Amino acid sequence: MLRLQKFLAQSGLGSRRYCEKLIKDRKITINGSIALLGAKVSEDDEVIYEGKRIIFQFSELKVIMLNKPPGVLSSRKREKKIEIVFDFLPNTNDEPEWIAVGRLDINTSGLMLFTNDGTLAHQLMHPSYQIDREYLVRARGHFDEQIRQNMLSGVKIEGQIYKFSDIVIGEKKSSNQWFTVCMLTGKNREVRKIFQSQDLQVSRLKRVRIGPIFLPSTLKEGTYLRLTESQIEQLKKYGK
Repeated sequence: MLRLQKFLAQSGLGSRRYCEKLIKDRKITINGSIALLGAKVSEDDEVIYEGKRIIFQFSELKVIMLNKPPGVLSSRKREKKIEIVFDFLPNTNDEPEWIAVGRLDINTSGLMLFTNDGTLAHQLMHPSYQIDREYLVRARGHFDEQIRQNMLSGVKIEGQIYKFSDIVIGEKKSSNQWFTVCMLTGKNREVRKIFQSQDLQVSRLKRVRIGPIFLPSTLKEGTYLRLTESQIEQLKKYGK
C-alpha cells in the first residue's frame, strides 16, 4: 500500500506537493469515490484523474542513462518523422513508463537520465536543488578574460540572468575553441544563449555529467546503460 500522493507522484503526474493539491481540489477518485488526502492505494485500486486511470508499477526504483544523438527530440511528441529519445530506450512489457529527468535541445547530444520514479525525477529537475551539469562546447569567435568573467558573473538575457559556475578552456583548432563549462540551472538552450551573448557561435554541444553521474566514454550515441544501485543512491542524495 502507498499513500495516494506518493502513488500519483511516482506515476509521473507531478511533484508530491502538486499531487496533494490535486487531491485537495477533489480531482482524484479512488474506486469511484472522491479521494481524501492521506488515503492509501494498492495496485488493485482504480485511481482516476481527468477521466484516465493512473497506472503504477509497484517495482524497484530504476534509472537509466542515454547518450542522446544530435538530431533527436527530447520529447514524447513526435514531429513528422523525427526520432525521439524514447525510441532509444528499452520498451518491453517488463519495463516501466520512463520519465525524462530534464531535456536537451535537438542539436545537443550527450547524457540524459530517465527513471520510473516521478518523485525522484521532479526533485532532480527542481531549481532549488541546484544540481550541477557539465558540458563540452566547441565554439567559434573571439574569447578573452573579460568574456570569461562575463560568463561567470552572469549575463542578462530576455530578462533573466544566465551564468556558468565554472569554465575550463580547452584545445584550440583553427578558429574553433573547446571549452568545458558547468552550470547549476537547466534553462532552455542556456549554454548556447550565454555563448551567443558574447558573439561566440556554438558548433557542437554535449552534456557529459549530471550531478554525480558521468557519461562513460564507452557509451555510444543512441545506446543506454542502467545505473547501479550505488549510482542511484548518489542521485537520491542530490534529490533530498
